[in-house]
Amino acid sequence: MSTEPGIGRDEWVARSEERRQRGGFFGPGADLFMRLPWWLRWGTFVLVIALIPVLSSSGYVQRVAFDTLLYMLLALGLNVVVGWGGLLDLGYVAFYGFGAYLYAWLDSAQFDIHLPTLLAIPTVVAATAILGLLVGLPSRRLSGDYLAIVTLFFLQAFLTIMINGNSIFGVNLTNGANGIAGVDPISFFGHRLPVAHLGVFNIWYLYVALAFFVVVLVALRFVNDSRTGRAWRALREDPLAAELMSMPVNRLKLMAFMFGAATAGLTGALFVSLNAGVFPESFALPLLITIYAMVILGGAGSQAGVVLGAILVNVMLEVLRSPQHSRWVFYAAVLAALLGIVRPWKWLAVVLAGTVAFGFAVREVAHAIHPAWTAGATQGTDSVGRLIGHWVAVPTTLGSGKVIAYVALIAAILALTQLKGVKRMLWMIPTLYLGAFVWENVLAQKPEVTRFVLLGALLVGVMTTRPQGILGSARVEIV
Repeated sequence: MSTEPGIGRDEWVARSEERRQRGGFFGPGADLFMRLPWWLRWGTFVLVIALIPVLSSSGYVQRVAFDTLLYMLLALGLNVVVGWGGLLDLGYVAFYGFGAYLYAWLDSAQFDIHLPTLLAIPTVVAATAILGLLVGLPSRRLSGDYLAIVTLFFLQAFLTIMINGNSIFGVNLTNGANGIAGVDPISFFGHRLPVAHLGVFNIWYLYVALAFFVVVLVALRFVNDSRTGRAWRALREDPLAAELMSMPVNRLKLMAFMFGAATAGLTGALFVSLNAGVFPESFALPLLITIYAMVILGGAGSQAGVVLGAILVNVMLEVLRSPQHSRWVFYAAVLAALLGIVRPWKWLAVVLAGTVAFGFAVREVAHAIHPAWTAGATQGTDSVGRLIGHWVAVPTTLGSGKVIAYVALIAAILALTQLKGVKRMLWMIPTLYLGAFVWENVLAQKPEVTRFVLLGALLVGVMTTRPQGILGSARVEIV
């Protein structure tokens, strides 16, 4: 295909095919994969998930796969509201919690109602969609920060009611902070699926969640390809222009709220059926931040993107629970960042060699001044941990030095952004070593905090290089 502009074609149009081609080592393979029919691509993905029990007999791995499917469903639902409708909904998790509590009311001894699953789940989906409509009605004329404030208030009101719901007009709805326990497991045609078999996660719950994921994915894809989906995208890009083109903007917003809420309610029902209980702290603000991170990382507006984001975030959070695994992720991320930033390549060798030499020198000096400054042990007993222990100074106790080291690292990074050329390359050496020092002495000792720090760093890195997300589409803006 010619890339030269012809009659009636400018250079932008002539080179459109060239711009669509992906570069890099995996570019041709990615282009070939994207030419496959959508149902074949997604079918391959679903088949891989279905084979997880065959590839691994670990109940922990299978449970993580189930939780990842729940996050994938939540990301698909939030993508309808944020990615397609362009509505900043900060109350999304409340729909997830409402679906979980409603399923618990319908299938537990709380009100002694025990509906069959095939009746309870459609009831939950319909009721949550209606709740989305009710929340959308007073906020349909709002957008941006105002909509975010209103929906965030809805989330906080939901949490307050659930926490204090042990006496509402004399009725115990939620058992307060103790939550509702003893929720019935999923049952089909009178056959119950126990949540565990011989103390191990019941793999049938993974297949049930996978089946619902397929249904939701296909249904939302058809909606996205319809006139409603195109209208949602027009609403996202420019609500005023969409209204001038006679699109029912308010109705489109309500539909986006309803579809997103229904998906969240369905996910809540699956969540509570496996956990056999529901508690209000499960739906706090950190969960909302995590789901938004999945959508933003993968690329809002792209179904494949938000699913990929859910997989990356949840799997990474699980991997980072172990200091040994998190160490691999940390140093691999640093090395990847250096490969992408440092040019020319000879300076990369200088920076890496200088950092290694600087580390050994600092450790020897610290040991000569006071042996206790290097007498500590790194987290983990693997070979990498032992090697790092001979390079990074790990004192027996750091005390207030943790805060000083952390502040010094931030100051060093800020200084790095202000330097240019050779000075910047040379300043990288002590900055990298200080980063390793803070990691081994501060962050690695608190994995619950560290994993979210690394997740935030990953988001910052991706957003810097690809503001639209991994699989998101870049928007053309006139400035």
